[in-house]
Parts: sequence; structure tokens; C-alpha cells
Amino acid sequence: MARNHEEPQKGPDLQDDLARDWSRRDFVAASVAAGIVASVPAFGAEAPLVETSVEIKTRDGSCDAVFIHPANGSYAGVLVWPDALGLRLSMRDIGKRIASEGYSVLVPNPFYRSAKVPVFDTSFSFENANDMAKLKQVMGTLAEPGRAESDATAYIAFLDAQPQVNKSKKIGTQGYCMGGPLVVKTAATVPDRVGAGASFHGGGLVTDKPDSPHLLAPKIKAKMYFGIASNDDEKQPDAKDKLKQAFAAANVPAEIEVYPGALHGWCVPDMPMRDGKPIYNKADAERAWSKLVALYKTALA
Repeated sequence: MARNHEEPQKGPDLQDDLARDWSRRDFVAASVAAGIVASVPAFGAEAPLVETSVEIKTRDGSCDAVFIHPANGSYAGVLVWPDALGLRLSMRDIGKRIASEGYSVLVPNPFYRSAKVPVFDTSFSFENANDMAKLKQVMGTLAEPGRAESDATAYIAFLDAQPQVNKSKKIGTQGYCMGGPLVVKTAATVPDRVGAGASFHGGGLVTDKPDSPHLLAPKIKAKMYFGIASNDDEKQPDAKDKLKQAFAAANVPAEIEVYPGALHGWCVPDMPMRDGKPIYNKADAERAWSKLVALYKTALA
């Protein structure tokens, strides 16, 4: 069900180490900058993009999302999993950019169980105990077993029901930060539809728990790409090796690489400053983007 277009909204990230460096002033400034940095041309000079706010029926309610696609024709579908900042301007722009490559793209509000966007407003502070308590509660809404999987099924069913989605082509999914493991879960939950998955600075891809995302490799049929931040690799140096081993053992094609010097969050333009330096790294973000586009072109054809 379509509804009137909303202004893109901002939300928080969950990384405690970033919280120390992100004031409300930084948050607003970065979000405004993102509207400039992440702007992209439409798909083809004569085929502008259409962006529509939609509601998707899920097992647990109704998810607000944005559906973006070229004005004419049908294309392979793409599901974008946002980071912990949620559905906002920068994620809409990422959706627009991949749509401009010739895809029909869905970007959901992953926290719809708690609130419609905006889940958080610009007054959010990582130093505010009430804000942090709400943040933890919101993040917890996806933690219950089966919730992310049921959402992924609903989102892909939505894409497949749209005339702008070519169902003869596989679906791609990409995710950032917390969206990384959600990409893996999506590929494992709907293996016959998902042909490609890409995780950028994904958090929690490899854990010591029996439900660790990397253990889902045997259920996946998609081609996978994992771009790992250098500081994430420093904190968990064995994660990349465990990822490689899991996907190799499952005979699932997966490219896994560490981006030297790139910090967690480097692909997203509205990431805050850290130690006086930007987390967003345009050169490495463009390199990661080229990997994504190449993956989709080969796996979603």
C-alpha cells in the first residue's frame, strides 16, 4: 500500500565506541552532509527513478519502507538492510543509487515493531540514559529467533509482487553494520530467490553461539561478498578465516576481504567523526560499491 512520500529520517547507531565521539551537533551536521554526498543521478537520462513510501504486511504487523525503481520496465529486485541508524536519508540514497544501476529496490524500517520512522529524532544523545535504554530496546526487537527471517520472507514476497520486479531474475541483498548478518540470514532463509548477498562492515557475522550467522553457509545458494573494516578485523582477527572456512566447506562462492585503514561504517556517508576524522571513506566506499555492482551484474543476470 503506497502512502505519501516522507522526509528521510535519522536514527542512532549501536556502536558504543562511536558514541563517545558523536554529539547531537555532529549528528545533525553529518546527516545534512549526507544529502549532498550521497546524491546520485537517476537511472538513464530518460528513465528517472520512482520513490514510493510503502507498507508491508509481516508476521508481526506492518513495516514502513521505501520502494525505489526506474520509471519504466521490470528489473531484478534488491533488498537493502540498513545499519543501526535505520531508514533515513543516507539509506534512501543508497537505495536510489543501486536502483540507478537498473534494479527495483526495497529499503525497510527494521525497527517497525517499535515505531514508524522516525524511530529516533535529532535530539538523541548517546550520553542520555533514557535514549540508550530505548536504543537497546529497539535493537532487541530483531533479536528474537525467527523475526529477521520472517521479515526477510515478507520483504522478498513484497518485491516479487511488484510489476517493476522481474521474477525471472534472482534477488540481491546488501547490508551495512547490523545489516550484514541480516543479509546472511536472508540468503539462508530464501535460498531459491536470493542470488547475491553483500555485507559491508557487518557486525556479529561470526560468534561463538550455535546460531552464529556464518554457520548458515550450507543453506545459502547465493554468491556472497564480505567487506570487513580494519578495526573490526583487529578486534576479531579470526572472523575472516572462519567465514572463509564456512563458505568454502559449503561450496558457496564468497569473496572476503579486509579494507586496510577503513573504519567500521566507512561505506555510509552520514557516519560521525571519530577522533576528529571522518569514518566515511569515499575512496574505499567507491571501491566497495564497485564490488557490489560487479556482484549483482554477474549473479542477478
